[in-house]
Amino acid sequence: MFINSTTRKSKEKVKRTLQRSLILLAVSVFCLGVGMADAGPLMDRIKAGDTIRLGFANEVPWAYPGEGNKPLGFANAITIGVLKEMGYENYEPVVTDWGGLIPGLKANRFDVITGGMYILNSRCQNVAFSEPIGIFGDAFIVAKGNPKGLQNYQDIVKKNAVFVTGAGFNTVEAAKDEGVPEKNIMQVPGMTEILAAVRSGRADAGGLTYFSALNLAKEAGGAIEVTNPSALPEKYLNWVGIGFRKEDPDFLAKFNAALKSYLGSEKMLKDVAQYGYTKDQLPGDMKTEWVCENR
Repeated sequence: MFINSTTRKSKEKVKRTLQRSLILLAVSVFCLGVGMADAGPLMDRIKAGDTIRLGFANEVPWAYPGEGNKPLGFANAITIGVLKEMGYENYEPVVTDWGGLIPGLKANRFDVITGGMYILNSRCQNVAFSEPIGIFGDAFIVAKGNPKGLQNYQDIVKKNAVFVTGAGFNTVEAAKDEGVPEKNIMQVPGMTEILAAVRSGRADAGGLTYFSALNLAKEAGGAIEVTNPSALPEKYLNWVGIGFRKEDPDFLAKFNAALKSYLGSEKMLKDVAQYGYTKDQLPGDMKTEWVCENR
């Protein structure tokens, strides 16, 4: 009996030691995971006291530079609002052309794309998007009176019309998917060039977001008009997200957590009201994962 009791106690002691070792191992793994979670390049910059660099182009009213490159537009307003919720106010604008946003992010020229970028499957291969900040549609700008009757991509195909849009815009893919020949698609750097092409008659229609189209029509002083966005298929409704490097999942997770409480709040709607963003643009419960798979 004495031997059996001693053996039993020894086994129990070994068991307790093993349990303590497993607990310590689990804690170590957890701590290592936490350390790794904070190891993204953006968090490293923040810890070093560097600014958070916001990359955007000149896309009114989404994100555009004001005096001294001050970040204006509702996408910038939302991003800055979320950063403040997170306790970060040390940021700086980096203005580039639209086609340079994703390459610039990947090349570490800035840390965040605030430019009002649609979440598309092709972009999700290169960019880690936040949860959606809004839902938006596209439209065409055409000469006053819409002389060729262009309302959708099929009209462009049937009339052999010239379609202009921005390099890197989602409307490039949309036009090709709808059968517009590449020779009929003119790609230009941005909004100013789209407007110029339509006004000069070099293009018959310009494809861009409905919000941007309304702004160009205002700039043109009645020389152009905007088509009805509902004339385009519903599949061209798109959700916008804020873009991050895939190497910054830690910061993105914190950003999404703050975005959840900020988006749709009274403060947020006040911040974006001057840019025309309303409750109608709120994305509801839509998730980026679904958008990446279906757009």
